[in-house]
Amino acid sequence: MEGIADYEFVRSLGAGNHGEFYLARRPERLPVEAEFVAVKVVGGTGNDAFRRATRELKAFAAVRSPYLVTLYDAGQQGGIFYYSMEYLPGGSLGRPAEPPSREKALRSIACVAHATQALHEEGIVHRDIRPGNVLLTDLGGKLSDLGLSQVLTPGATVTGMGGIGSVEFTDPALLQGETPTPAGDVWSLGATLHWAVARTGLYGELPVHDPLLTLRKVYSTSPSVHADLEPELSELVHACIGDVAKRPTARGLADRIYALVG
Repeated sequence: MEGIADYEFVRSLGAGNHGEFYLARRPERLPVEAEFVAVKVVGGTGNDAFRRATRELKAFAAVRSPYLVTLYDAGQQGGIFYYSMEYLPGGSLGRPAEPPSREKALRSIACVAHATQALHEEGIVHRDIRPGNVLLTDLGGKLSDLGLSQVLTPGATVTGMGGIGSVEFTDPALLQGETPTPAGDVWSLGATLHWAVARTGLYGELPVHDPLLTLRKVYSTSPSVHADLEPELSELVHACIGDVAKRPTARGLADRIYALVG
């Protein structure tokens, strides 16, 4: 794909849930200084889905937090929905330009937890927190890519919620059809924290090449915290994925991570 609307694509940045990311040259009409922006092309959408998604993105963009990626623009061309945002060359926790140190990985999650709290205070649930949406910066990280799959396709099945790779970072309650909640985002933060420090998911190795087998394992296996984690981190992950009534807030999680890294 060479571009969309007045965005000229330079190269692919990889697949995201429900779409593909591209590095693009900034159109002159955008009032930003950066030479490049990131554009996500979601695919074919109807007008109603486009309006719903645009409304969600506007709400996301209105939240003030230094740890949320900046959204620039959204549009539809030929039935294809796209939106642009700031480009961060450090990549993501899931696909970094350079492997981050353990401390930097922890700081990035603390930053994203603060961003999540800012969303929650405005009544927004992210729904798709995972390593690929933790963008790395010099100071820590930023949260990207609001989960739009249920907005674009109301009533979507679990396998259509946002790609099979997201399942291990999704609160099991959400997989079972419950309404997205802030507590579900905290579960996802805990799963992302575990992945960052243990280098494995809460369900171990998953057969992601086979969506049906992946779902079967997730449904039949209880999430398990890696035995080699330090007690403080193990306790923190357990708190995030445990009893919903006892889970910390996203801000509480951020504060506890900062206390660990100093």
